[in-house]
Amino acid sequence: MVTNIKRLVYFEEFMDPTAARILDAAPDIELVRLEYASPIEDNWTEMSRTLGYQTQSRVELKEPWFANANMIARCPNLLAVSSTGAGYDMVDVDACTAAGVIVCNQSGTNKEGVAEHALGLMLALSKKIATSDRAMRKVRGLDRRVYQGNDIKGKTLGIVGIGNIGTRLSDICRAAFGMTILAYDPYLTKEQVAARGATQVGLIELMQRSDYVSVHCPRSKDSFGMLGAEQFAAMQPHAYFINTARGGIHDEAALAAALTQGQLAGAGLDVFLEEPPPLDHPLLAMDNVIVSPHNAGLTDESILEMVTATAHQWIGLFRGEVPPRLVNPEAWPLYSERFAAIVGHAPAPLP
Repeated sequence: MVTNIKRLVYFEEFMDPTAARILDAAPDIELVRLEYASPIEDNWTEMSRTLGYQTQSRVELKEPWFANANMIARCPNLLAVSSTGAGYDMVDVDACTAAGVIVCNQSGTNKEGVAEHALGLMLALSKKIATSDRAMRKVRGLDRRVYQGNDIKGKTLGIVGIGNIGTRLSDICRAAFGMTILAYDPYLTKEQVAARGATQVGLIELMQRSDYVSVHCPRSKDSFGMLGAEQFAAMQPHAYFINTARGGIHDEAALAAALTQGQLAGAGLDVFLEEPPPLDHPLLAMDNVIVSPHNAGLTDESILEMVTATAHQWIGLFRGEVPPRLVNPEAWPLYSERFAAIVGHAPAPLP
């Protein structure tokens, strides 16, 4: 049955009311807010009627509301799934593609917040800000020379995944600190990496040469567990590891072991495999590890940009436009057939 009203479902909140205000003003979109505490069958009834699903991030998202094969089977009119931020590891992209459901993210909308956070972790580690702060609150008459740090000017930064965020971090570090930038990104050519201000190298070479290693790639079946004992063993003893991307890209046990053995000097982590991590997690007990609660992209400015982009992407998508942040273009042929049957007209072809 053809419908002119496009139902869009989300749970709890859009992180900022701006998104709801923009979407509520679209005359052909019915925005439906669900609550996790509602009866599960009531939520499934609403989900089964929706054309779009705005999923929360993995930190807030609850079972069984992950966009997977089971959900798709119960949502026959579902055309598109959108993630809150750049990450989409909470979405089964393969299952969506097979069903003709497109997946979108908000890549690039929080690049400033995350890049600045990564830089903040680099500076805090180098200047020993966190360790000296802790010591001053506990130790009387401490020796300040114990907390002598390092400048980052002229050092080498290795970026794992030089997309929107990695490129922004590269720009900042080259302009402000004259750093040499290396990058590992198997999806880009040497020329594309160079255009982003970096020199393309292999992963092990990047770990060996970098004074700072910062991770900015999505978590996928290819990147999960990509950084483990071999990679950490290749790092220099004075080097620091930073991950503001996703937990699971690095092996947490291997990182803890490498830090214990002095294979690297410290780590700054905004992400964990289990979030929040248990309070007895070995990495939380280390003075040379700085952690934050996966909030690198949660700045006022980044959230506003992110939710505004999300809302406008949905409006364009329901009009039949190709969304600007399409994750699975291979789903487009089947999606186009389903869109035409459900909405009543074909969407635009892929450029």
